[in-house]
Amino acid sequence: MNNIEALMRTAPVIPVIVIDDVEQAVPLAEALVAGGLTVLEVTLRTPAALEAIRAMKQVAGAIVGAGTVTNQQELADALDAGSEFIVSPGLTEPLAKAATREGVPFLPGIANAGDIMRGLDLGLQHFKFFPAMAAGGLPALKALAAPFGQCKFCPTGGISEDNAAEWLAFDPVLCVGGSWVAPKSSPNYVEVAETARRAARLGQ
Repeated sequence: MNNIEALMRTAPVIPVIVIDDVEQAVPLAEALVAGGLTVLEVTLRTPAALEAIRAMKQVAGAIVGAGTVTNQQELADALDAGSEFIVSPGLTEPLAKAATREGVPFLPGIANAGDIMRGLDLGLQHFKFFPAMAAGGLPALKALAAPFGQCKFCPTGGISEDNAAEWLAFDPVLCVGGSWVAPKSSPNYVEVAETARRAARLGQ
């Protein structure tokens, strides 16, 4: 899967996962995949993240990537752990060029027109709109997307089961990122699978 658009179209929701205990990685991934969410973003916010990526890679059907990648060293570490795609909260030229060199699907964060223009200059057309709600919500993205018809988006940050369908109804939005499908502490995996099923049906 070396095409970021194909990856974004795989399911309407990309779970944003924070793993503190690597023992949770495999059962959480299994529950999400069973529910129909196969593209899994593990954020590099905890010491267990890289090991969790390695573990989740063993789950059949899982497409596992790294989120919160902010520099070239984190990119290298994420790729070494087997990450199949890279998500960043922002967009810098060194990180974008490094991801392009590696040939890995890359979804950088943008919050304004300048970010998008910088991304276009670097050959990018797919972006994470972040932080989605704090940056003005859907009205802001609609205004931002208007001059950039070639761009596609994955809003993340404040997206919930209650508002995800509204975002997904906007054509330039291919998917949303959300943490609600992957609760951080002591998850009930049966409930996770059911929440994932509902999420996988969003936007249909």
